[in-house]
Amino acid sequence: MEAILETKYALDTFYFLVTGALVMWMAAGFAMLESGLVRSKNTAEILTKNIALYAIACIMYMLMGYGIMYPGDAAVNSWWPGIHGILGKADNEVAAVIAGGDDAPYYSNLSDFFFQVVFVATAMSIVSGAVAERMKLWAFFVFAIVMTGFIYPMQGYWKWGGGFLDGLGFNDFAGSGIVHLCGATAALAGVLLLGARKGKYGPNGEIHPIPGANLPLATLGTFILWLGWFGFNGGSELKVSDVGEANAVALVFVNTNMAAAGGLVGAMALARLMFGKTDLTMVLNGALAGLVAITAEPLAGSPLMSTFIGAVGGVLVVLAILAIDKMKIDDPVGAISVHGVVGMWGLIAVAITNPEASLKAQLIGLVTIFVWTFITSFITWLVIKAVMGIRVSEEEEFEGVDLGECGLEAYPEFTGTRGSGL
Repeated sequence: MEAILETKYALDTFYFLVTGALVMWMAAGFAMLESGLVRSKNTAEILTKNIALYAIACIMYMLMGYGIMYPGDAAVNSWWPGIHGILGKADNEVAAVIAGGDDAPYYSNLSDFFFQVVFVATAMSIVSGAVAERMKLWAFFVFAIVMTGFIYPMQGYWKWGGGFLDGLGFNDFAGSGIVHLCGATAALAGVLLLGARKGKYGPNGEIHPIPGANLPLATLGTFILWLGWFGFNGGSELKVSDVGEANAVALVFVNTNMAAAGGLVGAMALARLMFGKTDLTMVLNGALAGLVAITAEPLAGSPLMSTFIGAVGGVLVVLAILAIDKMKIDDPVGAISVHGVVGMWGLIAVAITNPEASLKAQLIGLVTIFVWTFITSFITWLVIKAVMGIRVSEEEEFEGVDLGECGLEAYPEFTGTRGSGL
C-alpha cells in the first residue's frame, strides 16, 4: 500500500511541475503576442518587460506573496491572511508525509509554489500589453513588485487560500477572475492615469488605428498561449493519479481546447459581419477570449457547451475592443477586453454550467476582485506617478521607447542607421 501511495505522490508532483512549466511557457506567448502587436520601435522594451516581470514575480511571490495567499492555519481571519515568512526549503519537508489521511499532502509543497508562481506572472503579463508604447520601464517594474507581492495574493487568498469568497461558495476553477480579471483591472487603472498614445485619437473623436509590426509573431504568441493554457486549466485539477482525476483532466483539456475554437470562430464571424473583412487581430483575440471564458469552470460543462461559452467570449471581445476604443481608453493589444470583460463573462458562465454554483456568489466575487484590484492599483500607480513619473517624454515616445528605455532597437536594420556614421 505504501508503495502505491508513494507512486501516486510522485506522479501528482510530476504532473504539477510539468503543467507549471507549460504555464511558464505562456510568458513566451505573451512576449510574442505583445511584441507583434506594437510598433517595431517599441519591441525591445516590451520584450524586456515580459522577461523581467517574470523574474520579479518569482522573487516577490517567494518573499511574501505565497505566504499571503496560502497562510493555512496562520491566517488571521477570512479577510486578512496576515504577512508571513519567506518561502524556504523547509516548507517542502511536510511533503515527505505519505498521503494517508484526508489532510495529508498528495504532492510536494514546493511543486505547489512553482505552479502558483507562474500564475502570478501571467496576471502581471496582462498589464504589460495594455500600457505598451508609452510607459516608463522602471515605473512598470515598481508596480510589478506591489502587484505580485501584495495586490494579487490578497484577492487570491479570498478564494484559493480559503478566505471569505471561498466560504460564500464563489467558484473560479483556474482564474477567470483571480488571474485574468485581476490583471486586466490593474491594467485599466494604469491606462486611465497614463493616457493614450500620441496620435491615437483625433480632436473630434476620430480613432486612428496603430497597427502592430509583426502579425506572424503575434500569431505564434497566440498558439503558444493556447498550448500553455492546457497546463493552466489542466494543472488546476491538482492531481491525475486515479481514474476519476485522469478523466477529469481529459475533460478539462478538451473543454479548454473547444472554448478556444469557439471563441476564435465567434470573433472571426462577427468581425467579418461588422467590417466586411476577416481581421486577424480580432481572430487572435477571439481565441484568447474563449480560453479566458472557460477558465472559471472547464470541468462542469460538455465540449459543446464549452464551445458555446467560448463563442460568446469571442463575440464579446470584438464588441468590447470597439467600445473601449470609443471611450478613448487606449489598449494596444486588447488586454482589458480579452482578460477583463471576458473574464467577467467566464465567472458569470459558471452559474450556467455548474448547477451547484450561485450566481449571487459569482457576482460578489467578480465585484470584490474588481474593486480591490482597481483601488489598490490606482493608488499604487498614483504614488509611482508622483515619485518617478509613469510616462515617457513626447520625444521618447516619438522615437520609440526601445532607444529611450533600453538603448537599443529590436530591428536596427529596418528602423534607420543611427550611430552608423552614414
